[in-house]
Amino acid sequence: MNPPEDVLAELRELRAGDLPTHGGRTLAYVYDSGLSEVDTLGAAAHALASSANGLDPTAFPSLLRLENDLVSAASSLLGDVPGVVGSVTSGGTESCLLAVLAARDAHPSIESPSIVLPTTAHAAFHKAAHLFGVRRIDVPVDPVTFRADPAAMAAAIDDSTILLVASAPSYAHGVLDPIEPIAAAAAARGVRMHVDACIGGWVLPYFAKLGAEVPPFDFRVPGVTSISVDLHKYAYCPKGTSVLLHASAELRRSHYFASAAWPGYTMLNTTIQSTRSGGPLAAAWAVTRHLGSEGYLSLAASTREAVARIRSGIADLPGLRILGDPISTLLAFTASDDGFDLFTVADEMKVRGWYVQPQFAFAGSPVNLHLTVTAANHGSEKEFLTDLAASVDAARAAGPVTVDPAVAEFVAALDPATLTSEQFAGLLAAAGLGGASGLPDRMAPINALLATAPAPLRERLLLEFLGALYTP
Repeated sequence: MNPPEDVLAELRELRAGDLPTHGGRTLAYVYDSGLSEVDTLGAAAHALASSANGLDPTAFPSLLRLENDLVSAASSLLGDVPGVVGSVTSGGTESCLLAVLAARDAHPSIESPSIVLPTTAHAAFHKAAHLFGVRRIDVPVDPVTFRADPAAMAAAIDDSTILLVASAPSYAHGVLDPIEPIAAAAAARGVRMHVDACIGGWVLPYFAKLGAEVPPFDFRVPGVTSISVDLHKYAYCPKGTSVLLHASAELRRSHYFASAAWPGYTMLNTTIQSTRSGGPLAAAWAVTRHLGSEGYLSLAASTREAVARIRSGIADLPGLRILGDPISTLLAFTASDDGFDLFTVADEMKVRGWYVQPQFAFAGSPVNLHLTVTAANHGSEKEFLTDLAASVDAARAAGPVTVDPAVAEFVAALDPATLTSEQFAGLLAAAGLGGASGLPDRMAPINALLATAPAPLRERLLLEFLGALYTP
């Protein structure tokens, strides 16, 4: 046996190579309140309930109480409308999956069901369509605002439509879709309407209390039938907890699962998972109970101020412009001239201790850099903007990242459906992704090459790379 202290020391050494999860320097993937006691409380609560199993609420009634409390808190924040019920899930993707599953299974007579969603909807809905055999009707968004087009979404509804989706806000650009007219279109055709508020659901209500103009997006909007909101985002709870709310128990029932057709216990599931550790549930309950409305209002105020400062600073930097009109905590900016490469800017920011997330061009959305701003960014805005300006200058000095035209032409002509594993290995090596030793420090040349590949080929290349990484 290895001594516990040695095992923990080894784990700390491994974690030292990760992006920082605190301090506001990783502007994607993590949500940091900046309050150390929140992390301590979450970890302690997680430990208290980690061995409890959410599979059977009659065996562990404490978890039933915790879940009902969290659902009640989310419901109160998102309209406080009578009759709303919900389920706590492992994250936003599972919440979105269940919203689609509930809509599909509520209409078993529809042979080829479809969902209507804007092209900016989260890819979790692509995954749901793939897993549950549902057709996706992708509707282009406004090319300037990047908001969903209500008229186009209404026109896409037909007799096979089981669900409409809109975002509050969308991940890529941080803009709020026009929920009211989309929900009205869904209601007029008797179709369910889901609002993906995984990111904004716990912060936009507080922004509104602080005076921000936040258009209605919750259950007070007629026609909204379900909402997803993640607790491990702006509720600042440990990963992974999300809440899927339904306007009524009848709407929720069709994502429940039961099976008595075997000799064991009758399996009853409220979510996709069966066995569920009580740890994340207890951690989320403890954190939300500790912070309360007053604490979240204070964190929202800090976050809102940080967003405003960063947005204003980016707008003042020559060569950069904000995409759309983000109203929440997410920003995306692109280059307004061709004098430098944004992928290089991302590399330069990493050298300076910041992680900003590159996003490839898609439809009318150009290559851009994404920022997820949290309360922990408050107070370091000036440092961030100074380093961003220096990174842009460094990218200008380095010049554009170029891809050999012959290589780009070759990659663009490939068919991912017919390539062999050996050919993929060669392509991965050519892209700098060969082997399982991790990524190089500089990603700009790799991202530039991947940007030349059609989306299906890029997906396959990155999946092959992922498979290489997850090989012991």
